[in-house]
Amino acid sequence: MTTADTRPHTPAQQRAKQRTPRATTTRRALFGNGRRPGFLTYGLLFAFFLASAYPLWWSVIIGSRSNEALGQTWPPLFPGGNFWTNVGQVFDTVPFWLALGNSVLISGIITVSVVVFSTLAGYSFAKLRFKGRNGLMVAVIATMAIPTQLGIIPLFMLMRTLGWTGEIGAVIIPTLVTAFGVFFMRQYLVDVIPDELIESARMDGASMISTFWHVALPAARPAMAILGLFTFMTAWTDFLWPLLVLDASNPTLQTALSQLQSARYVDYSIVLAGAVLATLPLLVLFALAGKQLISGIMQGAVKG
Repeated sequence: MTTADTRPHTPAQQRAKQRTPRATTTRRALFGNGRRPGFLTYGLLFAFFLASAYPLWWSVIIGSRSNEALGQTWPPLFPGGNFWTNVGQVFDTVPFWLALGNSVLISGIITVSVVVFSTLAGYSFAKLRFKGRNGLMVAVIATMAIPTQLGIIPLFMLMRTLGWTGEIGAVIIPTLVTAFGVFFMRQYLVDVIPDELIESARMDGASMISTFWHVALPAARPAMAILGLFTFMTAWTDFLWPLLVLDASNPTLQTALSQLQSARYVDYSIVLAGAVLATLPLLVLFALAGKQLISGIMQGAVKG
């Protein structure tokens, strides 16, 4: 019994076989072997990190120096020693603590409301059967296609009719629930909770609220953390609507910091020092919620 000769017969086949191990090794070094990323992947991630962090680092550099640092031939690369002096000027120029309290209150209420209502609505659209469910979901998604700026004028007229202009309630109430939050939670819960688990809970005598509390809510926590983080960040950085509906005596942090640029001469070292102060709460929030954020992203990546 003879064994078939599997060796390449032509010179081209022999050269291709000799090149294959080296090409495979090079590809694994650059892109990884499927279980661990390679050198090129880490390099791209590091480059994206530098590009994302550079604006914040530049704000820290200028915010800790004088305004003349912007006109230097060689821009500075490291912070100076005037940061707290510039921060003191920010406190003297704008009602910083009042604006900070308003921003915390507005962002906190909006975040809690959006997460609660979006989770309830998303669970209803994902797991409950009722008449008109698909049509209502299409209507919710359709509202996401309407630009926010298109509704500012009628919304402002409504707030003025109700007498809410100048009050922080005019910023909170229009955003107590969002179409994106409902859609996000529905897409997450539709696959993460088996229908059999809900039916088992109902057969054991659990009510609808009890089923949601003991079955759906624990499974939805990673997505709720992500939605809460993004909602807080959106509410914290919102500028246009608070600028229109609030006055200078009751501002949010973003609208208060805009007053630093209202004069003819703008000291950008003070402006950027205020921008750094406004960014610090978001950095702290990301640091505290980073574990839940990564957990939610990983669960969404392996789902299905």
